Amino acid sequence: MSVVTNLVGSTRRPTPTAGVSWRTVALPSEHGGWSLTAEPVLLGLIVAWSWPGFALGVAAMVAFMARTPLKVVLVDRWRDRRLDRTRLAARIATMEILVFALLVAYAVVEGESGFWVPLAFAAPLVALELWYDMRSRGRRLVPELAGAIGIGSIATAIALADGASTRLAWGLWVVVAARSLAAIPYVRFQIQRTKSQTGQRWHSDLSQVIAVAGAAIAWLVDLVPLAAAIAIAIVAAINVAAVRLAPRRAVIIGIQQTIVGVVIIATTATAILVT
Repeated sequence: MSVVTNLVGSTRRPTPTAGVSWRTVALPSEHGGWSLTAEPVLLGLIVAWSWPGFALGVAAMVAFMARTPLKVVLVDRWRDRRLDRTRLAARIATMEILVFALLVAYAVVEGESGFWVPLAFAAPLVALELWYDMRSRGRRLVPELAGAIGIGSIATAIALADGASTRLAWGLWVVVAARSLAAIPYVRFQIQRTKSQTGQRWHSDLSQVIAVAGAAIAWLVDLVPLAAAIAIAIVAAINVAAVRLAPRRAVIIGIQQTIVGVVIIATTATAILVT
């Protein structure tokens, strides 16, 4: 039995669905997810470039894309239905998972051993996100944080694949995790405000405190450079002030967060490379 058949089942006839487009089941709708996935990839490759690391970075982007069709399949199976979109999503997911597996296999053969350890630690976080996705609750705070922090492990994996020190490699994950922790609750609250919805400002404020505390502790134990900890603290302070001002449009918030991500990654990478 093929992988596609296993994913979508074989006992129920498909329900016709008119006008199914591959874009609706293949392209991620979370615009911020592109940035939160690309940032740890770029950080890892800037600090510790290697072809196995590059393969892992591409694999991370493929995994991010595969989540969309996989989510469609999981939701439809959870609801015990088989639609035309289910079959199309299963085919796309199967191809992307195959590409992902080939890229990881190349990294295993050509890269330094041990890069899989952070990925193993991140697996439960990714599984948690998919569990929420299956129940159509992927837009909640917990799965969004779990997915973003989990994908941040790719920075550590890329560094380890190039033979970087353990301390340096794991510090990269701390930076991107703190960045995600500060960004996601803040953006959620700001978007809710633009839609005149009731949000929890304390979620955003608390996340800033935790992000700064985590970065500070990591600096004290020599996991991250001081410049990275300062950058995260500055961003957190800006976020705390911004949620008390008039909210900007969603597109402006998105652009701002992309810039923030680039600044944190560039600051961290520069501080590491010059020392």
